[in-house]
Amino acid sequence: MSLQLFWFLPTHGDSRYLGSTEGARPVDLAYLQQIAGAADSLGYEGVLIPTGRSCEDPWVIASSLIGATRRLKFLVAVRPGLHQPSLAARMAATFDRLSGGRLLINLVTGGDRAELEADGVFLGHAERYGQSAEFIRVWREIVARSHHGEAVDFDGRYIQVKGARLVFPPVQRPHPPVWFGGSSEAAHALAAEQVERYLSWGEPPAEVGRKLADVRARAERVGRKVEFGIRLHVIVRETEEEAWQAADALISRVDDATIAKAQEALGRMDSEGQRRMAALHRKGANRSREALEISPNLWAGVGLVRSGAGTALVGNPQQVAKRIREYAALGIDAFIFSGYPHLEEAYRFAELVFPLLPRAVQQRLAGQDGPLGEVVANVDAPSRLRAQG
Repeated sequence: MSLQLFWFLPTHGDSRYLGSTEGARPVDLAYLQQIAGAADSLGYEGVLIPTGRSCEDPWVIASSLIGATRRLKFLVAVRPGLHQPSLAARMAATFDRLSGGRLLINLVTGGDRAELEADGVFLGHAERYGQSAEFIRVWREIVARSHHGEAVDFDGRYIQVKGARLVFPPVQRPHPPVWFGGSSEAAHALAAEQVERYLSWGEPPAEVGRKLADVRARAERVGRKVEFGIRLHVIVRETEEEAWQAADALISRVDDATIAKAQEALGRMDSEGQRRMAALHRKGANRSREALEISPNLWAGVGLVRSGAGTALVGNPQQVAKRIREYAALGIDAFIFSGYPHLEEAYRFAELVFPLLPRAVQQRLAGQDGPLGEVVANVDAPSRLRAQG
């Protein structure tokens, strides 16, 4: 299996230490261009751009990075209730054309009730999934039919359109692939029936395997096949000891009061996925490795203060690659990683782990113009010196 490895754009902030301004850095266009450019040149498949009131707008950010990248794909959110399917279809088609077919759609139903209500969405959990199912069905129809100049009519409970159409279709056919994550039964049903790739947060492999098996079985019952991905942080160093020291350092500046406040806020969300993330560190403010290593090399420390993805793979390159292969054995072939700070860790992960995974990235990098590694003793490139014996 050839793996697709993605990176993350930290549009909600970046730092060396979670929950602290120490080591923090401003996230502006220049910095995001640095991260996207690094991901593009290193051979990452694409980048995930987060969404929510704590983030810069993902569509504006993605559009600003088209010209700064060449091959990089952009996983960009659409949010039913905030976007209408016809407008979201035009946005997607435009972006896909301008980027040369580099758009992926991230369908986000939202799990923070206070944030949703602030944005004008007052639907409960079940209703949001009903709205999302109608939304993405109409979106897919509008985009797919645009290649044939056809219009769409739909009269649902949440979505109504009449004569919806696109004049200018996207590059990708029938539409840019739709990715989606959720842990509830309603989310699994939506994934099985509507999307191309189901995403899980980084729970222990056995738990992830059960979720994937359920989505896979549901998809088979309706004659579909769904692909799978996972969202994780990563802390990789040349030795295991260094990696765990880096994990401890990442949460070393956050105090117990900040953790308690963060957990109280996260506990108010009605997201099943967030509930499952929180359950991974029920030992409260205990920040020991024993309390937070919930599976071999899987660490729940990030979730002490961060919403969403709260776990990281921690270890030396061989250990991290082994854990990635364990998830791949479940059927996952797309991995979305991140690390703090995101620029430096994009390089570190690519340099240490890419060579250990089933990808052709090293051959791609070796074929680039210019030196690969510093010239040795003013004589020749290291790769040619090795080849000469």
